[in-house]
Amino acid sequence: MAYSSNRLPSRFPVGTKFVIEGKRGGDGQVFSRYLEFPDGTCLRLPKRASKRAAPRRRSRR
Repeated sequence: MAYSSNRLPSRFPVGTKFVIEGKRGGDGQVFSRYLEFPDGTCLRLPKRASKRAAPRRRSRR
């Protein structure tokens, strides 16, 4: 299962886990995020999500 983190599929296999690791405390700092697939493959996700372009509106005619 080779996926690129800049283009993830819209669906994942049953059993896929989204893992967030962080430190206890007031800040709630997250230091690791990754997807773990049922076959054991891990895909690290970027620290910060890139900004998405705003959805385009269709003009009414």
